Amino acid sequence: MKITELLTKNTIKLNINGTQKLDVVEELVTVLDNAGKLADKAEYKKAIIAREEQSTTGIGEGIAIPHAKTKAVKEAAIAFGRSIDGVNYESLDGQPAHLFFMIAATEGANNTHLEALSRLSTILLNEDVRKQLLSAKTEDEVLAIINKYDQEDKEETQSMAGKSQFIVAVTACPTGIAHTYMAADSLKAKAKEMGVDIKVETNGSGGAKNVLTAEEIENAVAVIVAADKTVEMARFNGKHVIETAVANGIRKPKELIEKALNQDAPIYHGTSAAGSNDNGKQGRGVGATIYKHLMNGVSNMLPFVVGGGILIAICFMFGFNAFKPDDPTYNPIAEALMTIGGGNAFALMVPVLAGFIAMSIADRPGFAAGMVGGMLANAGGAGFLGGLIAGFLAGYLVVGLKKVLTFMPASLEGIKTILLYPLLGIALTGFIMLFVVNKPVGALNHGISHWLSNLGTGNAVLLGIILGAMMSFDMGGPINKAAYVFGTGLLANGVYEPMAAIMAAGMVPPLGIAIATTLFKKKFSQQEREAGKVNYIMGLSFITEGAIPFAAADPLRVIPSVMAGSAVAGALSMMFHIGLRAPHGGVFVMPLVSGNWLLYLLSVVIGAIVSAVLLGILKKPVTE
Repeated sequence: MKITELLTKNTIKLNINGTQKLDVVEELVTVLDNAGKLADKAEYKKAIIAREEQSTTGIGEGIAIPHAKTKAVKEAAIAFGRSIDGVNYESLDGQPAHLFFMIAATEGANNTHLEALSRLSTILLNEDVRKQLLSAKTEDEVLAIINKYDQEDKEETQSMAGKSQFIVAVTACPTGIAHTYMAADSLKAKAKEMGVDIKVETNGSGGAKNVLTAEEIENAVAVIVAADKTVEMARFNGKHVIETAVANGIRKPKELIEKALNQDAPIYHGTSAAGSNDNGKQGRGVGATIYKHLMNGVSNMLPFVVGGGILIAICFMFGFNAFKPDDPTYNPIAEALMTIGGGNAFALMVPVLAGFIAMSIADRPGFAAGMVGGMLANAGGAGFLGGLIAGFLAGYLVVGLKKVLTFMPASLEGIKTILLYPLLGIALTGFIMLFVVNKPVGALNHGISHWLSNLGTGNAVLLGIILGAMMSFDMGGPINKAAYVFGTGLLANGVYEPMAAIMAAGMVPPLGIAIATTLFKKKFSQQEREAGKVNYIMGLSFITEGAIPFAAADPLRVIPSVMAGSAVAGALSMMFHIGLRAPHGGVFVMPLVSGNWLLYLLSVVIGAIVSAVLLGILKKPVTE
């Protein structure tokens, strides 16, 4: 399939009006929707924004390739937009983006579609293509430029094994559409320039291409894994392996190739299971590594917490004791909801958290030990804090077991995976949790829960202020996530007020900005006022990230303003004793809160107004 079957005249916009990332997203989503390519415009835009939150698709060199693969796409398509002046797209090189290709892939996209989409990402690495696109006068000229360079993919079938200075690489991104192939092409181009032989395997949406053979891996001096998702790692056992983000494959190919040639990387000691390197990703500090493992546990835990928490909240709508058979308000539906949500889904929260933290550290051999450690933490009263400890304990214990058992012959590798790692990992984790961790952590956990449950109004307000300010400080970053994880952990202990404060605070930044752009029009450009309208929806849907473009453009005025409003909302929520059993915000969960939901809504509104007024005072008038 040719790229121009997906990129057509009616999906090209030669003059992008916006100056910020969300402006561009809105314009290109509208182009696709007007061309009849989307089944659900709002859902597709949400998917695009979610992809941007993982890592920016502004890859540098003036290019951005926002993309999403979702059922909200009716027909696979590409939208092209161009901004001569440039847009602040938070690109990897910190420079403005001028060329935008928004990729819309259907959930069941076939291989021909995916191959065409991947070819586009590689074509854009050509500097001549970028220059021609910047100077194109018409839509037809854009299509002619793309057609000129659109060549069918040819899979590399030759083996380079045995050649001097030979390295192998694997590239993969979460969506498997753009970054995967751009990283591969960037590595190959730089290797050719340096006179180095390389073979790159791409793990894209259409499956693995140019798959590395055992002979090639054996003859390579080192392996580069530029991936933001799990790839098969066991085959690299005994090789020097450099693990890094897929963006570094695009931006830093020379640095990665030089490190590979110098074997400047630890030797990978893997197992027969697929997973990530035991040695951790190169270029990550200790804090970043711990954060990565923690987020792996939290992200896999959240579906249980969200689903279970909302079911419990719905149960209480029948009456707070309606699930108890001996209560006058008993309702069998309420009992079923509590059994499903509280007795099962919610009960799995801590074991799943611990299991996936351990799996992130030690691959699949760590999963069983982490799950059992999490269950013991739950049963022993150590709760969420115990689950965190169990996950890291199990993961690093299994990593230690892998090193201790390296003396065993390769013929017994399978025995390690199916017998020794689970047996010794579960046993050691279990004994430590039972006899060392559970009692002191359980006491600490009980103390924290008791203290939070009996906070005086003054202390409760102070806690709400702190949590609210944290939610708006980096809007989706580590501090925001720390507040969110804190509230989620308290849910397991039956403390619901902090989660309500956190959710209220998270809604304030976009809502405050939206109100400010409405009330103080002279303080914002036309593009900002248009983006402000979208922030009403984002704020009501608990998408805090809608405020990021405004904060990036004017951090010294915007960030303090939204932090103040979020702190007020968090404080009021705590003062009104509002509780929330589901770790999600937005207007649709407000009827599920314990307490007066109108007061909860009032907390959010007051916080948003505080932010809006501060923005109106602090920001300077804009001259169009």
